[in-house]
Amino acid sequence: MPRARKAPDEIEQPDGEKKVLLAAPRGYCAGVDRAVIAVERALEHYGAPVYVRKEIVHNRHVVETLTERGAIFVDETEQVPQGERVVFSAHGVSPAVHEEAAARDLKTIDATCPLVTKVHREAVRFAKQGYTILLVGHEGHEEVEGTMGEAPESIVLVQNPAEAREVDLGDPEKLVWISQTTLSVDETMETVSILRERFPQLIDPPSDDICYATQNRQVAVKKIAPQCDLVIVVGSNNSSNTKRLVEVALEHGAKASYRVDFAREIDEDWFNGVATVGVTSGASVPDLLVKSVLELLAEYGYADVDEVRTAEEDLMFSLPRELRADLKAAGENTSNKKNGANREHDLR
Repeated sequence: MPRARKAPDEIEQPDGEKKVLLAAPRGYCAGVDRAVIAVERALEHYGAPVYVRKEIVHNRHVVETLTERGAIFVDETEQVPQGERVVFSAHGVSPAVHEEAAARDLKTIDATCPLVTKVHREAVRFAKQGYTILLVGHEGHEEVEGTMGEAPESIVLVQNPAEAREVDLGDPEKLVWISQTTLSVDETMETVSILRERFPQLIDPPSDDICYATQNRQVAVKKIAPQCDLVIVVGSNNSSNTKRLVEVALEHGAKASYRVDFAREIDEDWFNGVATVGVTSGASVPDLLVKSVLELLAEYGYADVDEVRTAEEDLMFSLPRELRADLKAAGENTSNKKNGANREHDLR
């Protein structure tokens, strides 16, 4: 039973006028959009069940909604019955997982974000060239597990600046760094700076590994944070980029910042004495969850919403080739546009 909320007149009022600064860009990135639509389209085309290895994206609402529609989420490939269809999540998998799927005669749909695939290819190329590869990322994250699986003998994981000061590499002649795509830009560069001081031979990857969406959402939060008494970040606890947004808000001037999956998790005591509330969301969050937060804020007097946009995003990735081929053979729409399935993409 949901708890009874305090009435708006029970909340301490601020000195200034109440308003919301809504960060943009926020929410779904191109890789997440593609992966979620891939599962939706697979369910429509093949029928339930469709198995998904790991969470398709790190968001409770998305996973719960797709489960209701017939997706079955599993932790390991061996949990998928022989010969069934399985979707690999946006975070990517190692070559060993592809081999396991082939051994079980599974029909696979690879929804790995193309930006993650780019990092995988970098790892393979550098390993073949004899480099020791420093992977900046978080242990246990599926993306890191997948990337390390591409060249396990060549990759050393470095999670943060503290580990950068302690990691023992000997004296490698050829050294390069790559990174998880969903990290804090600032912390990653601090980590790399420490590594470069210790290992002057360290070279950069040919292009930035931290994805455009992660960077854009952090830049938007940096813009609004100094003006905010409170920043609410919508997203799940297992989402690296979501948790980074809370940290970025606090590091750049917000007096308080909290993460919630749903509006119902907001504690109205956070509003005591608060004039300006910032709102943003992680890259795997459908915008309907942000709208519900804005509706709750309006109930407490924060009805004046000013969107602060720091970048435009129009990148779009095509559907996974395996799914695209089957849709095309059946004469169905293969577009990954919002109405690609001839209806509004309802997990936005």
